[in-house]
Amino acid sequence: MYALTLSAELAGVTNLRPRDDQEQNFFYTFKVQCTSCREIHPNPVAVSRFETNEISGSRGEANFVWKCKNCKRESSASIKAAPTPYEQTEPAKPQKILEFDCRGLEFTEFIPEGEWLVDGIESGTKFDGVELTEGEWFDYDEKAGEEVSIKDIKWDIVRA
Repeated sequence: MYALTLSAELAGVTNLRPRDDQEQNFFYTFKVQCTSCREIHPNPVAVSRFETNEISGSRGEANFVWKCKNCKRESSASIKAAPTPYEQTEPAKPQKILEFDCRGLEFTEFIPEGEWLVDGIESGTKFDGVELTEGEWFDYDEKAGEEVSIKDIKWDIVRA
């Protein structure tokens, strides 16, 4: 079992999370490596917790099934539950956002593409359409009358 952790400096906001529900699926984008031959998939892959694929030669299903072009082994990964919102803390510390089970592959890097959501701490203002691909995000909270931001974003994949 593995976990995606996030550490970020949140100013004026909390509950950072991907927009991931039945109406709008979030695709978690990762770089992938085969654990048998160590071949790295040439392109990042996108995994949705709402999509399943059959695993060859078994009754099982997974959110992501991949056959390594180098060693021909089939591997799979499944997201175990809905994402956990990242809460604002002082100082910023790593928090588990997502848990997944990998068989025969490992996710080596997370790419935060897609729409993220965050809430104003004091005002409760809902911010949507938050983009994290640049490594930081800035906006203005009208209700609180102050700038809000997400900076020093660090993603890590760890054994859970």
